[in-house]
Amino acid sequence: CLLAWTEAMFSQQPQDLVVVAGQLVTLPCSIPGYNGVVLWIKNGLALGVGRDLSGYPRYTVTGNHGSGEHHLQIQHVELTDDAVFECQAVQAAMRSRPARLTVLVPPEDPVISGGPVVSLRAGDPLNLTCHADNAKPAASIIWIRNGEVLNGAMYSKTLLRDGKRESTVSTLYLSPSNIETGQQIICKASNKAVPNGKETSVTIDIQHLPLVNLSVEPQPVLEGNLVKFHCSAKANPPVTHYRWAKGGSIIKEVSGDTYEVIVDHSFFTEPVSCEVTNPLGSTNISRNVDVYFGPRMAAEPQSLQVDLGSDAVFNCAWTGNPSLTIVWMKRGSGVVLSNENLLTLKSVRQEDAGKYVCRAVVPRVGAGEKEVSLTVNGPPTISSTQTQQALHGEKGQIKCFIRSTPPPDRIVSTSGLSESGTSGRYTVETVNTEEGVISTLTMSNIVPADFQTIYNCTAWNSFGSDTEIIRLKEQESLPVAVIIGIAVGAFVAVIVLMGTIGAFCCTHLKGVVSAKNDIRVEIVHKDHNAARENEEHTSMKQLMVSVSVTKYYFPLYFFSCSFAKIESRPCFCMFSLADR
Repeated sequence: CLLAWTEAMFSQQPQDLVVVAGQLVTLPCSIPGYNGVVLWIKNGLALGVGRDLSGYPRYTVTGNHGSGEHHLQIQHVELTDDAVFECQAVQAAMRSRPARLTVLVPPEDPVISGGPVVSLRAGDPLNLTCHADNAKPAASIIWIRNGEVLNGAMYSKTLLRDGKRESTVSTLYLSPSNIETGQQIICKASNKAVPNGKETSVTIDIQHLPLVNLSVEPQPVLEGNLVKFHCSAKANPPVTHYRWAKGGSIIKEVSGDTYEVIVDHSFFTEPVSCEVTNPLGSTNISRNVDVYFGPRMAAEPQSLQVDLGSDAVFNCAWTGNPSLTIVWMKRGSGVVLSNENLLTLKSVRQEDAGKYVCRAVVPRVGAGEKEVSLTVNGPPTISSTQTQQALHGEKGQIKCFIRSTPPPDRIVSTSGLSESGTSGRYTVETVNTEEGVISTLTMSNIVPADFQTIYNCTAWNSFGSDTEIIRLKEQESLPVAVIIGIAVGAFVAVIVLMGTIGAFCCTHLKGVVSAKNDIRVEIVHKDHNAARENEEHTSMKQLMVSVSVTKYYFPLYFFSCSFAKIESRPCFCMFSLADR
């Protein structure tokens, strides 16, 4: 029997196999003509005796024993099955060649740290880490975006305790300029067990502070009109709060993204700001309004009092929109002295004293002006009529007008009186006005000697003095004959006027003339006898002339004429116009 078995040979021996964990594997072993004990050896250790592999539930010996078939079948191959197997015929002292069973283990599903959504702040770089664990052999990892493989990733592998499996880690770095929010990035892990690989992905969420735009409508706008501010913002995470301010002061009554207000000039210089907040922080933006408004005083000019020969400088500043024009003029002159804020008068004279006007004009919007005074300190100046008149025997006056800054310390006239007072026939009265001082010398009962006297008016102040020489001239009265002549001339003029009117009446109004009842005139003829019979009738008869012009009546007056004759008869024409 032993000799017969020694002639037995393997018709099938196990071969090296590479399988994926979880598959069904059969290791063949056929020894035709051998009916003895067959052992399967795994890494040098027998799995059992004959077909009894009760210690390995997933292992089964299959085939026709009578035909010498002793195949080893392994269900759901595991990593523990990764070993060297032999088939031995004990009684025949035969063993098959060693067969290497290699078990491939696919990596677990890859995982990207922080997924499935990776958030980062705008401006920060992106670092993605993907790991594929428990693979045999170690998994290869690639990164894909928009169908393209991203290069530059770093890899590391770690061998596990079983000495067979490995874990792979891949890190991808992307600069801020190379990433966009919403992009999807894929991590794909593969090895021989899964050639097509396994993959996972993350979506990039770039978070940023609010991006704000502040609009103002309408612009430009006239002061006193309605303006709408709209604060539009893009933010990730979303906006949580709006806050409005003007010139740095919070507008508490507004909390949304819109602010409506009636604007005035202050909106031109005090910006309106909108602050938008999200969980990352706040963004503030501000805008001025192009408000059209008339001139407003920014620096008010002050009246000046300067010494004679000094410079006078006025400063006048206005604000307005659009750009304004400034004009300096002296009141009453109409001459433009300056178009700047500053008006400089060099070496002022006394005639420079007066009112000056700083006027500002904003075209098509408005105008404004401010008046100041220039007072020039200097000696008094006297301006009076050098020849003044008075009536003999009457009360007479001589007036002296004095301009003086500072006011005169003393005023003296020919009478010897200073300021106000009375001495004999002379009385001096001094009156202060806005323009200066009026000193009046009154003389009672003018005598011929008064017309021969030379009068002077002298005034002093701390800067000097001035004197004016005045003469008194006798005023002539009108003779009585001249007055009578004027009266007679006026009377004659009236008579001539009446005669002219009468002649016109008698020449043109003969008979009864009627023109569509517009004017009716009645002429009365009388002979000499009749005239004599009625001579005692001294009053003139009244002729009524009624005038009708489109039913309007005019005021008419009485006239008479007796200077013409009609048909050798006296003509008496009475033209009566009644006041209706």
